[in-house]
Amino acid sequence: MRAVRDTNVFVSGLLLPASVPGQIVSALRRGDFRLATSEPMLVEFGAVVAYPKLQKRIGWDAETIARYLMLLRFEADVADIHDESALVPRDPADAMVLPTLLAGGADFLVSGDQDLLALAMQYPIITPTEFVSRIF
Repeated sequence: MRAVRDTNVFVSGLLLPASVPGQIVSALRRGDFRLATSEPMLVEFGAVVAYPKLQKRIGWDAETIARYLMLLRFEADVADIHDESALVPRDPADAMVLPTLLAGGADFLVSGDQDLLALAMQYPIITPTEFVSRIF
């Protein structure tokens, strides 16, 4: 199974390892599914975890963030989204997420973002809880 994880799920999983998003991070580390992502999503993740408040909570410095991003680029399926177009009408800031789902050939987009979940009738978008129930 291949899945795109929205940045909110990824960060929540790192901050709260015992949570449902934390279970998803653990499942990825075990190889229970393949991560599909894109360069814009990796850049966004890197920027978010570099916020000083998050760096402090996660305990990562800039070097650790850079190493984690390099590992993700190596282990994930990084899709080229330049030829894909799919809009999130309620939040243009999510413009990279749906193209990543499509270009990455993912089975699911895992998100807690209501703007994305509102499109679940058109795309295979599920909540973290739904995803965990599918992989366990």
